[in-house]
Amino acid sequence: MNTVPPRVRATMEAMELLRRLRAQHGPLMLHQSGGCCDGSAPMCYPAGDFIIGDRDVLLGLLDLHLEVDEPSTTPSEADDVVPVWISGPQFTAWQHTQLILDVVPGRGSGFSLETPEGFRFLSRAKVFDEAELSALAGVPTVTGEGWEQGLRPATPTEPQVVAEAADACPVPGRAITKNL
Repeated sequence: MNTVPPRVRATMEAMELLRRLRAQHGPLMLHQSGGCCDGSAPMCYPAGDFIIGDRDVLLGLLDLHLEVDEPSTTPSEADDVVPVWISGPQFTAWQHTQLILDVVPGRGSGFSLETPEGFRFLSRAKVFDEAELSALAGVPTVTGEGWEQGLRPATPTEPQVVAEAADACPVPGRAITKNL
């Protein structure tokens, strides 16, 4: 496998909520909580409102303009790209999985921006297969320290959006049915 799989993807519903939050609050960032007060919920903040630690790891960038199977034809503004972070120790434990950012009904946690929206972000995970792990083996990660020094990954040009979470991380042995 030559293609490096993204470490983070999002459902269309999660991207729509991020777009609404972006319109209300300006540029955004996400941090996958490490399990303290808010469990292990992905938390959404205005860009720069959460201090990234030196050892936090950038999982990837979600471009709010990319759709399912529709590569971008124009470069996105930096303010429309949402960095998704995870703590270093949590990355070590979960580096074999792809995080799928989803949205479910309910009240968001703590200081996360979606709290008043009636929805909350939810992390789902898909285990990388051997070929994907092999492709990721030589890819360096960007840490909070590297970010502070100006290191930036390329903004994605291919969609990081999945139609539904089940499309990215199906439950083995269960039939997937879609509500139309």
